Amino acid sequence: MSTPQRVLTLSCPDRPGIVHAVTGLLAEHGGNITESQQFGDPQSGLFFMRVQFTSDSPAAPLDASFESLAARFDMSWHLDVAGRPVRTLVMGSTAAHCLNDLAFRQRSEGLPIDIVAVVSNHTRLEPLARFYDIDFHHVPVTAATKADAEARLLELVDELDVELVVLARYMQILSDDLCRALSGRAINIHHSFLPSFKGARPYAQAHDRGVKLIGATAHYVTADLDEGPIIEQDVERVDHTHAADDLVRLGQDVERRALARAVRWHAEHRVLLDGHRTIVFR
Repeated sequence: MSTPQRVLTLSCPDRPGIVHAVTGLLAEHGGNITESQQFGDPQSGLFFMRVQFTSDSPAAPLDASFESLAARFDMSWHLDVAGRPVRTLVMGSTAAHCLNDLAFRQRSEGLPIDIVAVVSNHTRLEPLARFYDIDFHHVPVTAATKADAEARLLELVDELDVELVVLARYMQILSDDLCRALSGRAINIHHSFLPSFKGARPYAQAHDRGVKLIGATAHYVTADLDEGPIIEQDVERVDHTHAADDLVRLGQDVERRALARAVRWHAEHRVLLDGHRTIVFR
């Protein structure tokens, strides 16, 4: 049986000796490094590192050693089994393209997530969830029931041991309290026409203005609407020959691609928060 790969991510104030200390500790535990990336941010003064390695050492001694190292360097760190499917809850409203893409990639392309539930404020996505054998939860949202709906969502997150929440075109604004509760573990996708083309039918508005680029942004959810730390963006060039429906179709494809990459990088522990920015080790 092959030795399992593990992945370590960390951030701390930048100073000499961090790489030496980390790699030395892994060597002491019989670790063989198979992938290593690092970045020192001169703007924030923080150091970031992702190391993938094999080791026959049990998890407990490694954890204890890293606890000691973390205290020495004022370090935030996370150690996990590489490739372990991250327990994921997907939220959607009526558009199916992002949910379908994530479920398909999980099944056929090895996207390292385990979609344990779909939550929606409508019922249109229920047949798609059933097709992929994913539990569907209809949680209607109105102004009067918003607090109860968000409380139900958090109950599901706890009951199902959810590690990641993906807003796959979920057309509801989350409260500040819910954003804080899901900080660093909720990813949203939206078209990149904001703030120029707000409200209904943004692609039609963009077509009317003759845009030449359409795009999508995947980011972590924060209380600042659509302004959380950006994980991934993608674009597609368009011209005068494209009708408004063409822009919608191309826009949905861009949204799928950007969201899938963001989810994969998060699940592979390649994304580290750097204030209102992200460090992405691809």
